[in-house]
Amino acid sequence: MSEDAKPAAIRAFDAPVRTRPSNYPEPFASRMAGREKRALGDMFGLANFGVNLTRLSPNAVSSLRHAHTRQDEFVYILQGHPTLRTDVGSTQLDPGMCAGFKANTGDGHCLVNETSEDVLYLEVGDRIAGDEVRYPDDDLEALMDNGKWTFVHKDGTPYA
Repeated sequence: MSEDAKPAAIRAFDAPVRTRPSNYPEPFASRMAGREKRALGDMFGLANFGVNLTRLSPNAVSSLRHAHTRQDEFVYILQGHPTLRTDVGSTQLDPGMCAGFKANTGDGHCLVNETSEDVLYLEVGDRIAGDEVRYPDDDLEALMDNGKWTFVHKDGTPYA
């Protein structure tokens, strides 16, 4: 198989764990300790949307609580009982449950593993250009530019 050739199918756990645990700048990146992502969609060269198999260790979080302006997101719980935190409160999720987050609603969301067992879930999101992300609980905003995230403070100054 050439370097650019993509497999027809794989076992999800054969996909490598993402080497960089977070795209966030510090002090936020270190808050993602205990989160492990396998970029399944990238294994097949998918460009229009991403699919990650994500594991949260006990006390880990999926992300900072956030809301996208252009990207729809979807999660499907495979194992464990994470807590979904949104603007309206907290909801415990169980295996087989799913949740969706429509773009531009402003409803900040994240998953938190408040249990003593691992959580495993699939997350799916599109990759629309010009997306922006708001983080209601943190001094952070993200802007998608040419396929890369740029992080700034809420006053617009960049993170170093």
